[in-house]
Parts: sequence; structure tokens; C-alpha cells
Amino acid sequence: MAKVKLPDGAILDAPDGTTVRGFAEQIGPGLAKAALAGKVDEKLVDLSTPVTGEVSLSIVTSRSEEALDILRHSCGHIMAEAVVSLWPNAKLVYGPTVRDGFYYDIDLDEPIRPEDFEMIEKKMAEIIKQGVPFVRTERTRAEAVERISGNEYKADNIDRAEGDVLSFYSQGETFEDLCRGPHVPTTASIDPKAFKIMSVAGAYWHGDATKKMLQRLYGTAWTNKKELKQHLHLLEEAKKRDHRVLGKQLDLFSFHNEGPGFAFLHPKGMIIWNAVIDFWRDVHDRYGYSEIKTPIILEESLWHKSGHWENYKENMYFTTVDNVNYAIKPMNCPGGLLVYKARKHSYREFPIRMAELGLVHRYESSGQLHGLIRVRQFTQDDAHIFCMPDQIESEIVGVIELVQDIYSTFGFKDYHVELSTMPEKHIGSEEIWETATNALRGALEHKKMDYVINEGDGAFYGPKIDFHIEDCLKRSWQLGTIQLDFSMPQRFELTYTDADNTEKTPVMIHRAILGSLERFMGILIEHFGGNMPLWLAPEQVRVLPISDKTADYAAQVEVKLKDAGLRCTRDMSSEKIGAKIARAHGDKVVYMLVVGPQEAENSTVSVRMKGTKESKTLSVDELISIAKAKIADKALDSGF
Repeated sequence: MAKVKLPDGAILDAPDGTTVRGFAEQIGPGLAKAALAGKVDEKLVDLSTPVTGEVSLSIVTSRSEEALDILRHSCGHIMAEAVVSLWPNAKLVYGPTVRDGFYYDIDLDEPIRPEDFEMIEKKMAEIIKQGVPFVRTERTRAEAVERISGNEYKADNIDRAEGDVLSFYSQGETFEDLCRGPHVPTTASIDPKAFKIMSVAGAYWHGDATKKMLQRLYGTAWTNKKELKQHLHLLEEAKKRDHRVLGKQLDLFSFHNEGPGFAFLHPKGMIIWNAVIDFWRDVHDRYGYSEIKTPIILEESLWHKSGHWENYKENMYFTTVDNVNYAIKPMNCPGGLLVYKARKHSYREFPIRMAELGLVHRYESSGQLHGLIRVRQFTQDDAHIFCMPDQIESEIVGVIELVQDIYSTFGFKDYHVELSTMPEKHIGSEEIWETATNALRGALEHKKMDYVINEGDGAFYGPKIDFHIEDCLKRSWQLGTIQLDFSMPQRFELTYTDADNTEKTPVMIHRAILGSLERFMGILIEHFGGNMPLWLAPEQVRVLPISDKTADYAAQVEVKLKDAGLRCTRDMSSEKIGAKIARAHGDKVVYMLVVGPQEAENSTVSVRMKGTKESKTLSVDELISIAKAKIADKALDSGF
């Protein structure tokens, strides 16, 4: 007999071989109708999967966390069928799900164009309407190879797959593809009004530029039409907030052919940059960090010693000076190690927290460059903490609190945490890695933080905690990282004198909060849509005289605001006041001060805030008091 334990603790019995769907029907007809898949002992499976023995079982419905990924994967297969029916010569390569959607890589000599998307969607709707079941078939490796004969991509997939039995999925009699699954029960499980083909791009097989260029067709799918509409709306908002467009519009930064991947920050961009750094320095001073600065270029031998050479050299730049080979640093940690090693240390000094706004260079292919988000030169808000083993947990907890402090100031209160473990390429013994990973896990559990395990994605020198923030468009951005390192201090022979007068090796914590300052600036621009809060705004106030008759008073107001420390300008153009206000709105100025004869007579200003049509009359001193309080509080709301 099969015996299953349900999420509520109830036990159900049925003959061995009863399918997941059969158990759903036993629970109730409503659940059976809503069921999309199952989870047997935490493994996602099709509804047609037979159950034997004693297992845990939960039924996946459209409300389940896993449902959308399964639905999208199934929609990807429907898109693939539509493509091969429209282009019979197309060879399918690979079709995974991604955030918010799915894609398929396709080998097809004829280009798929955006004007073809509607035709593909129409064919997909026809397949969905047929309500054909997704059927899983398992084959031996030899049978699988015979089945995909003529498709070198699938043959490569089979070579890379594990196990002696491989699964295929078909929908109807004309379409089948190599796939692990699971899938929704039938094509009709997908709402024909809740999917859309989004784009097509070039892609190399396994990223190998020496191979033939494939076509990567992207799509998105949602539970219903309303969710798709919301998603498309957010994408339109993202286009409006594109930091590359706003950066040019607001004169914040630029890129030039003479330095691809290297950002040129303009005066207004530097104001935002410096405001972030000033805040960063204030917070780090409160948390007991000392700031250091290390060279950009260091001898090649150092990078052999640190382990970067064998693990990271393909991402590094090199140069030769006086017949000596040097590397331009991709990371700041070796420099921090040398600073530590410059003198002897006692256990009484620990923990030692050294922060650095370090300029690093990493090679990125031109196709990966993306405004400030992906560059070849960037500044890391780095820090290295040297401590004793019994201080690890408290120091990690302190860094987590620092992360929470900084993110909340920028309004990022929703974020998730990942704990990444030992990668295939690493330095240090497995015992050291286990100790380090357990220390990070202990700190997260001490703070009662939810986290997920990201197997094999640690840095080559140690496990790490990553923080992913969510912006106003619900997009996830990986920012902060905390990495625990036992290996580099050993490699660099770092020591300290312990209480028993013996020399021991310290533990090293690598951490960054904002990650890349350039990337963080791009994220901020998009998050706020260029409407930076008052403390970050390049232009906080603009004085707008109605006519030349109030030009002298406008100049007095400007001087008084500047003397108070506010970033203020004055529009002395001959345009009408409506045009001046419109330009100030377009330039994202926080406060627009309209001054006419009445304001001049009463020593007041008519304050208009960006994004609103309302105005408020204040004295200049009142405005200064309000603005300075909001700047001091790092307020996100600039309203009165």
C-alpha cells in the first residue's frame, strides 16, 4: 500500500501505483480540478506520477509557489511546437524558464522577426485550445540517442545528462522533446490570454562564440490575463525609468567609444555619487570601521598567491612595467591583506574592520555591458574584517545589521537572502569550507532571517551570504555580500599574538553592502525614476522669477538658500513662468520656488514640489528649516 502524509499531517492510504492525481481526487474533487502537479518528498512531479511506499505529498495548484515556473516551462514547450510547425527546418536546442518567463534556443537559418511573434502566438493559442495532455516517456540512454538522431544539440544534452534513464515529453502526436519536467496536465491548463512572445536575440551554444549563432526566443506566461497585463505595465514603467535614458536626459553620466564599459560621471552625477559616499562613510564610522586605500596595479605574483590567477585570470587586465608583470586589480582583498601584514597584531585589537572604496577592473564582453549596471571599471564599497574564530558570528551579525541600516535608508525594505556554498573551483580544504559555511548559517539563524541555500555558488575562497533587494517595480537586484575566508590569511601567512602568547592565523570576512557604486547608482536612478529624494537630488531647489521685475529678489533668495547649504539654481531665461515650471519638472528639481511681486513684497516664496500642481507659500526661512530637516533625516518623501 502507498501511504502519503499531507501538509496538514493527515495520512491517506491507496494501492501502490496510485497516481498523484488519484490522491488529489481522494482529497476532494475541487482540489483534483485545480491540481497542476505534485510534490513527492519535496520533488516536483507530474500528476500522472505513480506513488509507492511511504512518502510526503502536497498538491501544486495555481496558488502554489512552484506553479508559475511549471506553467511557464509548459508554455515554453507549446511555443517550441508552434515554432517547429511554422518552420519545419528548425532544430530545438534548449528551453529553460527564467525570471518572469522562459526561452528556447533554436537553430534556424531563417531569422525569426518581431513581426512573426503574432503568428507564433496564434499557433500557440490553437495548441492550447486543443487541450492535449503532456505525456512523459522514459527511455534508456541508447533509446534516447536513437530518438534524437540528427540533432547534434540534443545529443550533446544527452551526453551531459546524468543517469541511465532519460525522460521525454510530448503533447499530441507531432511534438516531443527531451525534458526533465514536470509539466501541467494539458495544454488547456494555460490561459490563452495570459502569455506573450517578448523578444528574440542571438545566443551561442553554451556561450561558445566559436559555435554557430542560435536564435533565442523569449516569452512570458502568467496565471491569468490580469497578471500578464500588470507585468507588461511594469515593463513599460521600466522603459521609462531606464537609467541610460534618464542619465542622458538629466546629464548625470555618459559612455564613449574611447572607453567602452567605463562610465564618465558628469557634475550632477557626481553630486549623487558623493552624497551616497558621504552617507556610507558616516554609517561605517558609527559601526567602527577604519578606511584604507590600496593600489590599483599590483605585481602578478601577488595574484598567484591569492588564488586569483588560477580562478579569475580570464576576467583580469594585465600590464608590464620595467619588465615586471602586473595585474590591474579585479578585487581589493589582496591589498587589504598587505595592509594587515604591514605590522604585528595582538588579539586585543580584534576585530579589525578595514573599509575601502576600491576601484577595480574586470573584463566583461561587449555584449554584456549595460549602462552603469554592467561595466568594466567600478568602485566596490569593500571591507575586510580580521577576527578570531570565536568572534565570527558576532561580526557577521554586525554586518547584517549594517546592511539593514543602509538599505532601509534608501527605502529597500524587501529583500531576500541566499547562502552560497563551495563551488567546484575553490581553494582550501572541505573541512575549512564546512566550518565557514556553518558559521554563516549560525549568524543568519541568530538574526532569525529567512534564507535559501544556493549550492555551489560561493566565491572560490569561501562561502557567502548574498542580499537581493527588490525595487519599486518588483525587480530583484543582488547587492550586498558577506564572504567568510579561512584560506587567504593562511596563504598570506597572516598572524596575530593570542592571549597565550602564541601566533595564530586570523579569520578574514570579506563584505560589500552596495556592491558596485556605479551599479547601485543605476539601480537608484531606475528605482526613483530619476526623482531622487531631497538629500540625493543634484538640484534641490530652483528659483523661478515670474519676470525681470523680481530678478533681484530671486537672486537674494538663491544666495540665502546656497548659504544654508542647499543645492540651488535660478532660471533667468525670458520664458514665461509656465515654461520655466515645465522645464524644472523635466529636470526633476525637487522644489520650484515661484517668485513674483507679491512674494517679493512679503519676503516669501511660492513652493511647488516636483510631480505636483499644488503650491504652498512659505517664508524662505521656513523652507530652509523644512529642507534641512528632511536632508538630515535622509527622508524619502520631500513633501511638506
